[in-house]
Amino acid sequence: MLRPLTARQLWFDVGLAAVYFFAVALVPGSRGGELLVAAVLAVALGVRRRAPGIALAVAWGAAILQMAVALQPIPADIAIFAVLYVTAAYGSRVEFWLGFASSFVGAAAIAVYLVIALPAREGTLALSLSDLPVALLVAVAATFGLLLAWTAGALVRTVQRARATRVAQQLAEAEASVEQGRVRIARDMHDVVAHSLAVVIAQADGARYAAASDPDAAASALETISSTARAALADVRVLLTQLRHREGESPQPTIADLDELFAQVRAAGLDLRVRIDAPPLDAPAAVQLAVYRILQEALTNVLRHGGPGGATVVLSWFPERVELSVANAAGPRAAGTGSGHGIIGMRERAALVGGSLTAAPHDDGTFRVAATLPIGAPV
Repeated sequence: MLRPLTARQLWFDVGLAAVYFFAVALVPGSRGGELLVAAVLAVALGVRRRAPGIALAVAWGAAILQMAVALQPIPADIAIFAVLYVTAAYGSRVEFWLGFASSFVGAAAIAVYLVIALPAREGTLALSLSDLPVALLVAVAATFGLLLAWTAGALVRTVQRARATRVAQQLAEAEASVEQGRVRIARDMHDVVAHSLAVVIAQADGARYAAASDPDAAASALETISSTARAALADVRVLLTQLRHREGESPQPTIADLDELFAQVRAAGLDLRVRIDAPPLDAPAAVQLAVYRILQEALTNVLRHGGPGGATVVLSWFPERVELSVANAAGPRAAGTGSGHGIIGMRERAALVGGSLTAAPHDDGTFRVAATLPIGAPV
């Protein structure tokens, strides 16, 4: 029932109520009954923002008191409009509709009081059909005035809710953007770590078997392990920096880095055949990153799960799209059939640039990853 207000707002409302009461008291000819009604309405005015429901009840009490002592409409009654306004603007749902109903009930009470009850009490009541239009006119005028104050408050309420909704939407969008950034970083982390570890494991196994018979091959394998691990460590540091500083920028892989990727895979012992058409000079950075990451993940899966016979990479650039495929002999545990997130990550990569990706075994005994990415698609 009580709304939180700042100390400044509380003092302002109390001061306004005091000024209102003394302004009414200074009106020439103010009597005791008028001052009593003004005092009650001043209370309603002072608590209107703190407790709109209580203010509405107190205003009704002042109206009943005014009718009980048979007072004519007085200047102090203007406080009722302020109470109705605040009830619609800041009240709860129940208080909001109680203020709406009070506009009609109060207008009807005003009409009956002024046209029937007050003349009867003063002994001048002489009802006739001619009084009905007067009563109706009074009711309409009172309804219009009371509803005008209530409607103004309702409009303020609508504006405040729209502002709150807009702020909430902006916060949700910001949180979604942060979450998308973290998902992207997690996906990059997966790509970097999975690929690097696959190369390191393959080289370590080769070095272990070649250590006795071919020391030079073992030394070369260890050198490849060292360079791959250092590159992975640098990439992981960049990604961790992005996690700590969301605004941090870092260079992302492009198609110019594919040769280094292919060299790492070949150094890991994979027989890799590559056919790449010349890419356009203005290929979007998002598409280049998607091509690199999809090829990186697909070749990592070949190293981990592929059968003998190596792999074939085909990358074809067209004016409106780029097509890529990675095919290899399916091993005993074909890529994409396990419970990992590699295939899911590649599909997400393609979807981010408006493309599509398939990964499935073929009848010829190969496992093929194929993707089509539109050039210039929105990210």
